[in-house]
Amino acid sequence: MTTPRLPDSFPEQYRKSRPTTHRETPLPSSANGAASHPDPTPQSATVEDASESGDVALAHQLSPAAAQRMLYSLMFPSMLMPLISSMTRVALPMIRDAFGISADMTAWVATAFTLPFMMLMPVIGRLSDSVGKRRLLLAGIATFWLGSIITVIASGLTWIMIGRVIQGMGISGMMPLGMAFISTIFRPEERGRALGTWSSVGPLTGFVSPLLAGFLVEQWGWRSAFVPAVLVAVVTFVVVYKSIPSGLSTIRPNFWRQFDWIGALLLSLSTTFLLFYLSSRPITGVAPLHDWRLGLAMLTALVSFIIWEQRCADPFIRLSIFQNGIFSLSSFCGAMRMFTMAGSGFLLPLYLVDVHGIPATALGVMLMLNPGAMALMVRFGGWAGDRWGSRWPVMIGFAAQAGVMFGYWLLPADASLWAIGALQVAYGLGVGLMLAALHRSAMGTIADEQMGAAAGLYSMIRFLGMAIGTALAGVLLQNYLDTNIMHVEAYQWVYFYFGVGSSLGILFTFFLREPEQV
Repeated sequence: MTTPRLPDSFPEQYRKSRPTTHRETPLPSSANGAASHPDPTPQSATVEDASESGDVALAHQLSPAAAQRMLYSLMFPSMLMPLISSMTRVALPMIRDAFGISADMTAWVATAFTLPFMMLMPVIGRLSDSVGKRRLLLAGIATFWLGSIITVIASGLTWIMIGRVIQGMGISGMMPLGMAFISTIFRPEERGRALGTWSSVGPLTGFVSPLLAGFLVEQWGWRSAFVPAVLVAVVTFVVVYKSIPSGLSTIRPNFWRQFDWIGALLLSLSTTFLLFYLSSRPITGVAPLHDWRLGLAMLTALVSFIIWEQRCADPFIRLSIFQNGIFSLSSFCGAMRMFTMAGSGFLLPLYLVDVHGIPATALGVMLMLNPGAMALMVRFGGWAGDRWGSRWPVMIGFAAQAGVMFGYWLLPADASLWAIGALQVAYGLGVGLMLAALHRSAMGTIADEQMGAAAGLYSMIRFLGMAIGTALAGVLLQNYLDTNIMHVEAYQWVYFYFGVGSSLGILFTFFLREPEQV
């Protein structure tokens, strides 16, 4: 295969060497080495926005300065998810009280965002390998902005849910697209540090956002917690439009028609019915885990998805990727990490309000501690992964998660806020340590031409853990509250179960090994 070249129209200041006259880029081979499924039109890359062309391997021709500029620009889209998540957590107790809803229904305020966010991740990742990362990134930011507007002006709980769904749809591509970009513009030995730098903006945003949300909510109510997302989305769109150059994606004509929409739909249905089954009371009125219709629908969609993908000529997800043990185990560990993070993130604001009765501003201060500590550790975790491998940072991180969850289990009702703050700091250090190491491990054995699809699938699996964690936290909490035990006991037992989940993560990490080539 001819070595791909940057197109002539690619900005000169981003090049490492002189431009070439090469105009066409052969399409990458599939995972098994065979040629990709043929298009009805000639197999040459077309130009996105009149200038976007080329294989992801072309990014290795970027200058180091250009790669760094793009890295910093990609940090803006990665701010959106932690921004809206952390500010929503502060507003969650006020939304619950304003509408008088139960704990499991309150969890759906978060899950309504997480579900489309999670489902569309592999879709965006798969499309990015042939449609273009930059255009998908810009479209996602605009969609997120629209959802944020709807949430701010929502007249009731239904419109809040609709706005949250649209927010999740828009933001679904931010992580897989950013991860795919970074994994192709940095060499393997530099990826851990680059991913750590990119990942650090999330915890940093999560550190600042709760305090701002607490002040806004206390002054103007829960709606004001969603206003900053509207403004930041506009800034992010401008930064990406001006700073991320066209010319880094292979464009396949007619790919939209060839895309495996049936496979994407079946996978989305299976994950949706899974979450409906876990938290069925707000959906069908049946107790959680008892509506056999939802369970049957989930299994039917999952089996249909597997059968369809095995027979499809150009499947949505090549199931053979799960034969890559490092990718599969890293994805599972990522899901376990997010499972506990989401459950704890849902519980903590409610716990602080119900047990300790703190106001919104103080709640914002308490919720700053975890992401603040995480921001301090994330980049070090990426460096540690490059230096010592991914296993130990991940194992230590899971141990910290488990220790903090069991700490909350043992924490009495009259515990000081200082003790809770110390647990939050320890928790942030632990989960921050393993973040970039898991990214590095999952993407370390993936070929460049599959980066987008693999990053999308990896992100979906991780955030499936997040969705399950949030839903189960709401279900377990409401079940304990229905037994009329003391509020603090209900929270303690839910924390205990999440401690058990983190302990399982430690066991699985023993099998996490280094790829032969990272």
